[in-house]
Amino acid sequence: MKKLRVNVTQPFLPDLVEFLPYLEQIWESKNLTNGSAMHQKLESELEKYLGVEKISLVSSGTMGLMLALKALEADGEVITTPYTFIATTNAIWWAGAKPCFVDVDPNTLNIDPSKIESAITSKTSAILAVHCYGNPCDVEMIHSIAQKYNLKVIYDAAHFFNPDISGASVLKHGDLSVLSFHATKVFNTFEGGAIISSSPSLYAKINRLKNFGFNDGASMAEIGINGKLNEFQSALGLLQLKYVDQSLQALEKIDYIYRQSLELVPGISCLGKAKRLSQSSSYFPIFINNEYPLSRDELYEFLKAVGINTRPYFYPLTSTHPAYASLPSATSINLPVAHHASKSILCLPMYPDLQNDTQLAIIELIQSQSLSKRMK
Repeated sequence: MKKLRVNVTQPFLPDLVEFLPYLEQIWESKNLTNGSAMHQKLESELEKYLGVEKISLVSSGTMGLMLALKALEADGEVITTPYTFIATTNAIWWAGAKPCFVDVDPNTLNIDPSKIESAITSKTSAILAVHCYGNPCDVEMIHSIAQKYNLKVIYDAAHFFNPDISGASVLKHGDLSVLSFHATKVFNTFEGGAIISSSPSLYAKINRLKNFGFNDGASMAEIGINGKLNEFQSALGLLQLKYVDQSLQALEKIDYIYRQSLELVPGISCLGKAKRLSQSSSYFPIFINNEYPLSRDELYEFLKAVGINTRPYFYPLTSTHPAYASLPSATSINLPVAHHASKSILCLPMYPDLQNDTQLAIIELIQSQSLSKRMK
């Protein structure tokens, strides 16, 4: 079979000709950074699109998490999920706190709220939860726990870009929500991110922290960092925003075809999807269990050999990395669901420009291995 050369995610790139007027405006203004016109407009447009009041653009999702933790003065221990990209956990450490892992829900792979309360100690200051693969966490239960123990709540919404849940944005929950605009995301600025604030005071503090801590351009109110998004990336975001609904619709169709085709394959199951939301993530994870003739890693290698790049995501599990493996909460006994998911999940190619015939070819290859076993 001819190699397909398909990656897991690929950024949607508008026509370069459409980007030229934005570049001309930047060049004429002679303002390349420091919250200039493109930056201000993108913040305004994102606030309207996402249905939130205060949004601060930052240089990356990781920077957003670090700033969020600093703004909330999260120290001591921060309860979080092990089933996430390493940036989530690294941000906790960089902020001067220590991650405390709790297991995930087997149906969503989000942090399991029923496990949070038993992990709270006198050192706990915050909960950092992740909307994994674009499925929202149980925000109501997490809020209830946080209120009971006076904890701060941050949502890592790197996989999430959807404004609606029961008429209100998921991004309004918690003290702060952090978005990633990395090149692999549904909406991207190549690199970038944003923080959604729950109060004017937090919004002001984040804007100081991301600009070295300056209060008025001269006096430093607190120790900050350079976390700003520049004008070129902001302009790309403005152009991408014109097409984001089109991208989400394309991903919805791809999601539907994968589910309809793969859910009947013995040994393959699809992760549950929030019925209240349309597609908001550029990931399509499948579970591979013992009924399937190939292991997860064998299927990964089989598809790679024909040019289909999938990803065992998240593997290895964050809590197993040397920097965190010695933490008491990182033991595998404490995290059985997360460990099982890390060894069973494979993310298939998922991006707006994925052609139907290419997707069907991927599906047929996965189905063929199951059929060959039954024919033996």
